[in-house]
Amino acid sequence: MPAAEDLTLLIQAAKAAGDIALMYSGPTAQRWDKPDGQGPVTEADLAVNAMLETMLPKARPDYGWLSEESEDNEARLGKDRVFIIDPIDGTRSFAEGSATWAHSLAVAERGVVTAAVIYLPQRDLLYSASKGGGAFCNGTPISVTSPGALSAAKILTAKPNLDTQHWLGGTPPVFHRSYRPSLAYRLARVADGGYSAMLTLRRSWEWDIAAGDLLLREAGGLISDRLNKPLLFNNRVPLLDGVVAATPKTHLELFQSLDPKGPGIAG
Repeated sequence: MPAAEDLTLLIQAAKAAGDIALMYSGPTAQRWDKPDGQGPVTEADLAVNAMLETMLPKARPDYGWLSEESEDNEARLGKDRVFIIDPIDGTRSFAEGSATWAHSLAVAERGVVTAAVIYLPQRDLLYSASKGGGAFCNGTPISVTSPGALSAAKILTAKPNLDTQHWLGGTPPVFHRSYRPSLAYRLARVADGGYSAMLTLRRSWEWDIAAGDLLLREAGGLISDRLNKPLLFNNRVPLLDGVVAATPKTHLELFQSLDPKGPGIAG
């Protein structure tokens, strides 16, 4: 199936997901805490997931399925193509009534993402990309932008990533730090030129990263794990060893400062 056709399907699905999510008020939506400290889930997450798990496999019955809110099974490992879905990325923000949550939908073929959508319905932002087809926000092409020096870079990252144990010489480089709760939205903001990089040294679930991986690459950026290895998806255990996503110049400069023997962040 051509990536462009998969992208059309993902856009339709993302808009339908937004329609469902907006039927709920985050602060009043029923909420549960997942076991083992895996964070919250709301009735909106489950409703969106149920719709997507019906719509997308029906349209592509030969694709595998990986979603944060579905019980995983190894059947997906035998599929050439797989949907990788986060029904609501940034559930805490959703539950708090914030607008910085997103639907993150992707298709990966033999480990490489080929079609992707990140949709923030409350902000009316729909990011999309297909392999070789460029990256867009609301239909307008987007691209990364690079600062003159790392000290001028605006980087989305959480404070634990600046701990001295992760950096050569025990000192993180100087840059302007910001934060957004949704990993997918962080990646989109690097792709659209709003920020120079997104950095997380914590092990990250594939469904948080897959759509942003393609969006960032099609926008001219570089993305890797914390050891500067390429990201591959649909792994048996769907976890990535951190993520560094940036403009090419900032990506290089970050890896000149990161300690490859650093421990990463547990959890």
